Amino acid sequence: MSKTTTKYLLVSLPSSITPSSHRDDALGAISSTVADNGTVTQFPIPEFKIGTLDALVQQADELAKLESGCQAVVSKVTDALRNILDNDEAQIEKMKTVNDKPVDHYLRTFTWNKVKYRADKPLAELIDLLQKETASIDNDIRSKYSQYNQVKSNLATLQRKQTGNLSTRSLTSVVDPRLLVQESEYIETHLVAVLKQQVKEFLKTYETVSPMVVPRSATLVAADDEFTLYAVTTFKKHSPEFIHKCREHKWIPRDFKYVEGGREEERKEVERVGGDERKLWGETLRLGRTAWSEAVMAWIHVLVLRVFVETVLRYGLPLDFVCTIIRTTPKQSAKAKSALDEKYSYLAGNAFGRDKKGRVKKDDPGELHAAGEGGAEYTPYVYYEFQFD
Repeated sequence: MSKTTTKYLLVSLPSSITPSSHRDDALGAISSTVADNGTVTQFPIPEFKIGTLDALVQQADELAKLESGCQAVVSKVTDALRNILDNDEAQIEKMKTVNDKPVDHYLRTFTWNKVKYRADKPLAELIDLLQKETASIDNDIRSKYSQYNQVKSNLATLQRKQTGNLSTRSLTSVVDPRLLVQESEYIETHLVAVLKQQVKEFLKTYETVSPMVVPRSATLVAADDEFTLYAVTTFKKHSPEFIHKCREHKWIPRDFKYVEGGREEERKEVERVGGDERKLWGETLRLGRTAWSEAVMAWIHVLVLRVFVETVLRYGLPLDFVCTIIRTTPKQSAKAKSALDEKYSYLAGNAFGRDKKGRVKKDDPGELHAAGEGGAEYTPYVYYEFQFD
């Protein structure tokens, strides 16, 4: 079962689903119900401080929104890793670990992080702490990834200037300064990139497109597969008109000013920005790996709080329940859920009816939803599903 096809179901049921009301027996009953459609592992849920019923209902909604936020951050970090690693799925999967272990190992051996999130704190404080942590992870990865993309874009621009055609590339290494009229009060040299198929027309007409073009001044500077670059001398007074006429004829005037040592400066700039890009690539990759781990841990801790709050709201006090995590696939998860629905539909009271053959039927499933945000289909027990893309 590959990671990309693994789906997880978090299920909480009252221990009273078995005659003994013993948690071990309840866990065995869930395993028997799921059968071959998934691997069932007990999932420890601490007992948190419980406030008022109104507070629990409000916290259920807050946790639903926060879980969506956590999931979005995990997806955002995954997308960043995917772009940094050029969609190399093998390398991406290596980055998607929790504390340097596979995420499946983290889930199967999960324990509540009592150091970061003390279970004796009020639920409201734990929710606030997780909200701030998720926002911090989001801000960190967004900032670093944006910084990397900016430098990457700058490098690409510089590289295009070095390797593009004569209509776009830097001319510092192309133009011989001896071809240019410099420091003249009255005349100046213009560089014009002309498409190969327009060269004959250009040479025939450039002298007459505007006044005061120096006759026979067009000098071949360089050529590539697409363009030929010419230097043309005009009187400064009529330079703007000459440039305008060039554009009308779809000849491309190139801005260029010779600078002593410019070629070496361009080379150093490419090397400098290239070094910055490589450095930021490594920093972003390391942060992405850390951020993915931290975002997943925050997400799972939020899910634990959701299970706890929903368990209290559904089954009441005193708390006596068993929570399991079921490792399955998208296809098998539907069968596992169907079996759980069939076995434990009675927990919903009148929410689920049965047909004449005793099978579960839902007369109007569109109107029944679990508590909180998200519009999930109503289930007769506490149920959440998730997977990592």
